[in-house]
Amino acid sequence: MSTPLIRICDIRKKFGSKEALKGVSFDLYAGELVSLLGVNGAGKTTLSTIVATLHPPSKGDMLYQERSIYGNLPAYRQIIGYCPQKPNLNPLLTVRKNLEYAGEYYGMSREQIEKRLVELNQQLGINEYLDAKSDELSGGWKQRFMLARTLIHSPKLIILDEPTVALDPDIRNQLWHYIEQIKAEGVSILLTTHYLEEAERLSDRVVVLHAGEVKLIDTPSNLMRSFEKGRLEDVFLELTREKKDPL
Repeated sequence: MSTPLIRICDIRKKFGSKEALKGVSFDLYAGELVSLLGVNGAGKTTLSTIVATLHPPSKGDMLYQERSIYGNLPAYRQIIGYCPQKPNLNPLLTVRKNLEYAGEYYGMSREQIEKRLVELNQQLGINEYLDAKSDELSGGWKQRFMLARTLIHSPKLIILDEPTVALDPDIRNQLWHYIEQIKAEGVSILLTTHYLEEAERLSDRVVVLHAGEVKLIDTPSNLMRSFEKGRLEDVFLELTREKKDPL
């Protein structure tokens, strides 16, 4: 097997006395989509924000090309893109300016940004509303531009935190199509989602987190076969079902 793009090594995170992550480890390969699944409080968002370097771990390490990212965080941040759950485009600027400023943040030249906008339009069809402001956009269009901003600097890894939450089913399907296209280009994706149908359709592997620990890692098809279930949702419910004391 090829060398992983990212190694997550025994990541632990404490908030005061609460241990949100209790030694999470797994590898992420180039062009692979891994979904983080778990009930609320399982540690999904905590882990994704650590991978995005928004928060440091309390213990553990992350390796990029077999070297700790904490030895050169700016270099690691150049190869990642982060799309938060809630759209945070600057409402005072057009979305074109939002994208241009994101490109400049990553050190791109004007020519590189313009070329990338052409590519992103071919991929996501963003030209129609490039000169609109974010408060003029529907939820689906906001999320499309959030994805464009995440991709502006051609990252090798993108972290998507609930990218389709609260969107209509048809808009969700459109975004799934875009995510599949991005993965087909060799981009690695770490996806946090509550939609089991989304994870089943998009994932190469799923990581089931429970109470801050990895409960299981496997492909959706293997999980459904092993648990003799027809849907990933049924597997997830069985894995995360809490045992109740008898009355």
